[in-house]
Amino acid sequence: MAHAEVLEFEEYVRTRQEALLRSARRLVPDPVDAQDLLQTALVRTYGRWDGIADKSLADAYLRRVMINTRTEWWRARKLEEVPTEQLPDASVEDVTEQHADRALLMDVLKVLAPKQRSVVVLRHWEQMSTEETAAALGMSTGTVKSTLHRALARLRQELESRELHARTMERSDHNQSHARREERGQERCAA
Repeated sequence: MAHAEVLEFEEYVRTRQEALLRSARRLVPDPVDAQDLLQTALVRTYGRWDGIADKSLADAYLRRVMINTRTEWWRARKLEEVPTEQLPDASVEDVTEQHADRALLMDVLKVLAPKQRSVVVLRHWEQMSTEETAAALGMSTGTVKSTLHRALARLRQELESRELHARTMERSDHNQSHARREERGQERCAA
């Protein structure tokens, strides 16, 4: 690669680094994995930088590399997870509403297959059009629409399930608290 292209790539990374890291963070929930994903995608893109004729499409190219890399990682993972009927509640250390909502959404996105997650991230976080999403993922617009529809339905189902579980746990806690008060009242009367 020519020295001028190396400098051009370095400048591109310097100016787009934060936005690209945000994209990577939306594709993988762990911040360290997101940094690894971006770094891997940058290395792969560096080797093909001179082949990108229209540098204004570099973001789309790099996002596609990140999606493909994430999919490779997902396929290569060891299946150490054990399916359960109920997912654990998401723990959120920050008490602000916005942070809690974001953490819940990131956690809920884990239930989606990689293809569904990619479509949701590109359409709703990256705010790409259906056509742009289709081009970035190498699929038809109809496939993007149907995949997005199924993914959003799955996310709604997961959120409803978690809400129902939370209400059940709240009622259970309330009933236990009420039973303890009644026991203390009976003990006082007996004494």
